[in-house]
Amino acid sequence: MLMPVFLLWAAYAQGQKVGIVPQPSKVKLKTGQFTINQGTPIGADGPNTGNAKYLQELLKVDFQKELQIKNKGKKAIVLELDQTLTKTLGEEGYTMEVDKKGAQIVAGTSAGVFYGIQSLHQLIISGREVGNTAIKVQAMKIEDKPRFGWRAFMLDEARYFKGMSEVKKLLDEMALLKMNVFHWHLTDDQGWRLEIKQYPELTQIGSKRSNSQIGGWDSPERSNAPHSGYYTQEDIREIIAYASERHITIVPEIEMPGHASAAIAAYPWLGTIGDLKEVPTVFGKLPDSFNVSDPRVHVFLKNVLLEVMNLFPANTIHIGGDEVKFDAWKSSKEIQDFMKDKNLESPGDLHVYFTNSIAQYLNTNGHRMMGWNEILGENVHEWQDAGDLEVKQDLAENSLVHFWKGDLELVSKAVKEGYDIVNSYHEYTYLDYSYDYIPLEKAYDFDPIPNGLGEQYHQKVLGSGCQMWGEWIPSPKDMDRMVFPRLAAYAEVGWTNKERKDYSVFRANLKPLLARWNEQGITLPEKFEKINFTEK
Repeated sequence: MLMPVFLLWAAYAQGQKVGIVPQPSKVKLKTGQFTINQGTPIGADGPNTGNAKYLQELLKVDFQKELQIKNKGKKAIVLELDQTLTKTLGEEGYTMEVDKKGAQIVAGTSAGVFYGIQSLHQLIISGREVGNTAIKVQAMKIEDKPRFGWRAFMLDEARYFKGMSEVKKLLDEMALLKMNVFHWHLTDDQGWRLEIKQYPELTQIGSKRSNSQIGGWDSPERSNAPHSGYYTQEDIREIIAYASERHITIVPEIEMPGHASAAIAAYPWLGTIGDLKEVPTVFGKLPDSFNVSDPRVHVFLKNVLLEVMNLFPANTIHIGGDEVKFDAWKSSKEIQDFMKDKNLESPGDLHVYFTNSIAQYLNTNGHRMMGWNEILGENVHEWQDAGDLEVKQDLAENSLVHFWKGDLELVSKAVKEGYDIVNSYHEYTYLDYSYDYIPLEKAYDFDPIPNGLGEQYHQKVLGSGCQMWGEWIPSPKDMDRMVFPRLAAYAEVGWTNKERKDYSVFRANLKPLLARWNEQGITLPEKFEKINFTEK
C-alpha cells in the first residue's frame, strides 16, 4: 500500500543534515545523484534570465567556466516560474527536485526561484572536492518557504566606515542565507556617511573625526588616528542595484532626534545646545539632540528625508528615535515654550509628537516610518526619569516598531494596540556582544514571537533582525569575527519554522559554510577556525 503524501513528508518532519542553511520546510531524500560539470546547461526562459545569469556567475567559481544558458536542455539546471505556487508557498517559497536527470527549481516569483538557487548552491558547496570539476548532488525533493517576511541584518557604519566592497561581501552572504533586508545605519553621533546634495557639509564635516575612543565605554584611551569616509549617491545607487539583484531591500536609517551630533557639528544651528565644534570622538549617549522646536530643523530633516526617499527604492525609512537624552530639551527655554504652546506635558510627549510629524511626512510621500521602540514613549532605560515619560500622545498608526530593549511584554502591548513589530531584542541579537554573552546556540534559540503572545497576534510580528553595532569594531576583520557564523543562526531564526529547528543539525549543516568562509578569507572566531574542514 502506498504511503499518503502527507505521511511521506511527515517522515522527514525533523531536521536533516542536508547541508542547507536555513533548514528547508520539507525535504525528502531520494536515491541517486545529479552530476554537475562544466557542460551542464542552465535552462531558463525570459523571466528567469536575471536569476540564470546570477547562477552562472556563482558557478563560475566552482567550475572555472561559465555554464551555458539555454531555453531547454537535458541534464540541466532548470529554472521555472509558476505563479500558482504563490497560493501555497507565498512570495518567497520554492520547490526543488534533484534526480539523475537534472535539477529543477520552480517558484511563483523571481524571489522564490532565487532562494531555490541558494539551496542548490549550498548543496554544490557541500559536494565540492579539491581538484574535481564534477560535483555530485544528492537526489532530493524540497518544498520550502520562510516563516517570516522580514529577515534583516543591520550594519552600523556611522561609527566606523567599512566601504563598498565590505558591504557587497555582506550582501552576498545574506543572499546565500536567504536574508532579505539590509538595515543600513548611516548616521549617528560619530559620523554621517551619506551624501546629501542640499547639505554638503554633512559629509565635508560630519563624515570625519580626529580620533576615536578605544578600550571600552569609560576608557580614556584614544586611537590617535583620524577616521573618515562616506558614500556618494552614485555609490549608493550601485549598492542598491547589487542588493536588488540578490532580492535584498535596503532600509536606510537616518537617526533623529537624538544620536545627531555629527549633523550638529556640520550645522550647529540644528542642535538644542549647538556648541559642537567637531564630530565627537567618544562613544555612548551624548547630550545634544535636534532642536525640534525650530522650524528650520524640520525643513532640514524633511529635505534630507526627501533625498533619501528619492535615492532608496524601499518604502520604509528607519529614523532611529532611540536613547534621546532629555536634559538638553528640559534646559532649553525655546523647547519648553514650544511644549507649552503644543500642550505637551513631558519630554517623552514631545518625542512622540516629533516622531509623528516625521511619520506623517513620510506617509504623505508614500513611505512608512520605522523606529526603535522608544518611539512608543515607553521608559526602557534606567537612566531616564519616569516623569519624563508621562506620555499622552499615541504613536502614529502606520509606524513600524523595531523592538530592541525593555520588557518583552512591551511587544505584546504594541501588537495589541495594532502596531507591526520587528523583534531585535538586544539580549539575543546584538552582534557586537561577545560570544561569551551570545554564543552561537543562544543566537539560534531566539524566537521573534515572545512566549505567551496570542496566536491571533503572531502576524503582527513581521520578523527579526540582527545588529552589527560598530563602536568597538574598527576593522573588517573585527566585524567578520562577530558576524560569522552567528549570521547563519539568525538566518535560520527568520526562515525556518520552530518545529523544524534543531541546533545539532544546524551545526552539521553549517560546516560547509564555515569551510567556504575560511576559503574566502573571512575571519572566523578562534573556536570555529580550529574546525577540521577536510573531515566529511
